[in-house]
Amino acid sequence: MALRIQRKLIGTEKEDNFSFVTAKSVQAFSASLTGIVGTIVYPLTGISLFVGGIVVMNMMLSSVTERTREIGVRIAVGARRRDILIQFLIETTTLTVIGGAIGVLFAAAIVWLLALATKLPLTVPAWAVVAAIGVSCAVGIVFGVVPARQAAALDPIEALRSE
Repeated sequence: MALRIQRKLIGTEKEDNFSFVTAKSVQAFSASLTGIVGTIVYPLTGISLFVGGIVVMNMMLSSVTERTREIGVRIAVGARRRDILIQFLIETTTLTVIGGAIGVLFAAAIVWLLALATKLPLTVPAWAVVAAIGVSCAVGIVFGVVPARQAAALDPIEALRSE
């Protein structure tokens, strides 16, 4: 009422030409913004993880092709198929975990720059870092199974003949 009097709106049919920002309205805006961002970011992240997994799988398949002779030697010397499988799964997982760590560093840098630019108290929570590294590891294992199985299934005689 005080603002309507100050702005000379008392006794007129004019609408209020002011508004109040309350904690409840800020919270409602924040919740709607978070919902919109989540609706866009989660599917985009899933697609990115799938594409990244396909890329890692193709890299490891080409690694198997390039190292066929080495794999044949290892099998001929006594390595079990399980040993070859584990070796390639460890390589794939290492590759994706390193990629995940680099991604976390880039994300932390972006959050830090946004915090500097906006003066908002933005941080990267520890659970997000652990989740990112865990998801990277899972992508490595899931998409590394096919190349690892292919490497483990190589016939040692055929592998030794390859150039």
